[in-house]
Amino acid sequence: MSQMPQQAALAKCPSCAEPLESGDLFCGACGYDLSVVPAPPQDHPTLTMTGPATPADGVDWPAPDPAGSGATPPTAHRAADVPGTDSGGNPLHGQEQQHPHEPREPHEPPASGVRFDRPAEPEEYPLQAPDPRVAADTAVPEGAAKVCVACRAGQVDDDGYCENCGHAQPRERDHMERESGPVAAVSDRGLRHHRNEDSFTVGHTALSDGTPAAVAVVCDGVSSATRPDEASAAAARTAGDLLLAALPRGTHPQQAMHEAIVAAAQAVDALAGEPASAREHTPHQNAPACTFVGAVVASGLLVVGWVGDSRAYWVPADRSAPAARLTEDDSWAAQMVAAGLMNEAEAYADERAHAITGWLGADAYELEPHTASFKPDRPGVVVVCTDGLWNYAETAEEMAEIVPLDAATRPLHGARVLVGHALDGGGHDNVTVALLPFPAPPQGAGSA
Repeated sequence: MSQMPQQAALAKCPSCAEPLESGDLFCGACGYDLSVVPAPPQDHPTLTMTGPATPADGVDWPAPDPAGSGATPPTAHRAADVPGTDSGGNPLHGQEQQHPHEPREPHEPPASGVRFDRPAEPEEYPLQAPDPRVAADTAVPEGAAKVCVACRAGQVDDDGYCENCGHAQPRERDHMERESGPVAAVSDRGLRHHRNEDSFTVGHTALSDGTPAAVAVVCDGVSSATRPDEASAAAARTAGDLLLAALPRGTHPQQAMHEAIVAAAQAVDALAGEPASAREHTPHQNAPACTFVGAVVASGLLVVGWVGDSRAYWVPADRSAPAARLTEDDSWAAQMVAAGLMNEAEAYADERAHAITGWLGADAYELEPHTASFKPDRPGVVVVCTDGLWNYAETAEEMAEIVPLDAATRPLHGARVLVGHALDGGGHDNVTVALLPFPAPPQGAGSA
């Protein structure tokens, strides 16, 4: 394959912006091959198309907004639109208290049905190494030297760089897939971020009466916080472990979800107290933080819990019935819309739109776990995801359009399709999605 001539006097690495010196062939920080300067890839967002959905009999799910090309943008279903109850047995309602924290990247107005997360950046960031999703999966015997995924010849040193071509090797969390019985999840770094700050846990178990139960937890690290990848991993792992231990003991799923959020918050809080040696490379410190969303499907009951702006959606198997969003964002835009101070288009066009007002972390003013329970009257699938996905399918109708029809029987395949949709749309953020079929199938069922 031909290569472009090396550009003269590169000031900084095109991949990680690390300052360069004259004569450098590879970036000393990320290993980028400076002899190849690729042109910025074309960004062709995938636009979703919505069609009219016919309300069906049974549970009084919210009717979808009329589809079309009118001037009024589609309104997203909110948790308050769906007949559910909170942990006190009361009807769901919007949250009013807000504690501004991280200003997330602003979005375009939702007139097109898709909101893009486009910070002002000079160019697309190329991957540091060939995409591990399409690299050959060569088994390496235990103890043997790792082979570079780029040149497939050089050995990888202890710092993660190829001794032959100098390429930095992909990290384990750049792309993760996991399946546990009937539930599956996929997480990807995306095309713009240098690391994956999302994390997840999926699992399946049984209630005390033997009824099958499926569990999924998805967390999104707050990028402006210290060690966001560690925060999301600690929260997802802690919450998942607690749910899988509490449900078989007979704890009600909604109570177990509340306890899982509290335990996850404590795990993230603990990261802020680690010794200074763990923070020597980050002199400007703030507490690790992340968002949280989880779901439990068990015994005909669907329970969701959340803090922040990660979301859960209900998508029925019969697509003539309406889909619904089951969570309400802890964000500035959501608060403005709920208070009637702005319409949705105005709120999300504001630069403060994605400033989250709730999160897990030691600097959170007050932990307010949100939980809700639902009893759908028909089969379907629950989508649990970070904003890396819903930025490209914000409304419930748009999400239903991109969820494969066989997602309940092939959840891993369905999760891959949804991650691919986000990457095709630009991949401007880490993207993580978990799929849980409803009702939970018998133990042992899973993807075909």
